[in-house]
Amino acid sequence: MTTLHRTPGALSAKPAVPTAAGRPVSPLQLVVRRLWRNPGAWLGALLIGAALVAALVGPWLAPYPPDALNLAAQLQAPGSLHLAGTDFYGRDLASRLLFGARATLSTAGLAVSVGLIVGTVLGLLAGYSRAWLGQAFVALIDLLLAFPALLLALLVVALLGPGLATLGIAVGIAGIPIYARLVRSVVLTVRSTLYVEAAQALGAGTARILFRHLLPAVLAPVLAWTTLDAGWAILNVAGLGFLGLGAPPPQAEWGLMLFEGREYLGAAPWTSALPGLAITLTVLGTTLFGDALSDALQPYAGHK
Repeated sequence: MTTLHRTPGALSAKPAVPTAAGRPVSPLQLVVRRLWRNPGAWLGALLIGAALVAALVGPWLAPYPPDALNLAAQLQAPGSLHLAGTDFYGRDLASRLLFGARATLSTAGLAVSVGLIVGTVLGLLAGYSRAWLGQAFVALIDLLLAFPALLLALLVVALLGPGLATLGIAVGIAGIPIYARLVRSVVLTVRSTLYVEAAQALGAGTARILFRHLLPAVLAPVLAWTTLDAGWAILNVAGLGFLGLGAPPPQAEWGLMLFEGREYLGAAPWTSALPGLAITLTVLGTTLFGDALSDALQPYAGHK
């Protein structure tokens, strides 16, 4: 039996999907089962988990302080004393990679949060508002889309100044229009459904309709995009950090480590290869898991 408040794409939608044995299975259980059977989801979750563990507990596992200079150990290859080798200043790269994970991932997390929250609210308003107000929100979204994402982030950093917090906000602002367009496209489809019209007829306010009735409809596509957006954010945070717009030296951050190791690629390739590998594997993990989650959240088309 379908309830009045069913919303397309929401994980709590009803009715439940029957299994081959006749027992009801909720949409959430169906998503979990699809992820469980997808090897890409497993590999992606493993890579993401490793990066998160490094960010959360890495500073306690680091064998050396990340900024400890040791000029007698310049550009040492990986070995027993320094598992990932050292850089030009004799700093232990393993320690800097662990500390850098926290800096890079926390900044990317801030960027995703800014894009997700602001873009979702803007998309809800643009999709639900009628007449000139809706057109004004659409014009704002189109204006943000007119700027290349990297150029827009560079503009924000130029206005606010370099730093990790500024960098996270800048990359997040560059991601706002994608969330807004995605949310708006769903809201345009849902706002004329019976349960929304019933809420309007009962006198529900705009805020209640937006967050109680329309927001659940966009959760599934937004959740799938957020996992993919995390990889995009990591790449942009590291790229802008490489340009010197993120963490100030000597702070450990993956993009800054790439920049510092670029001059020693011939003599000590590990100085850039290892932070580059960390970025690559983390972004690969978010991409694999995001693709798997997007497939798992597709509307039911037969029991799997």
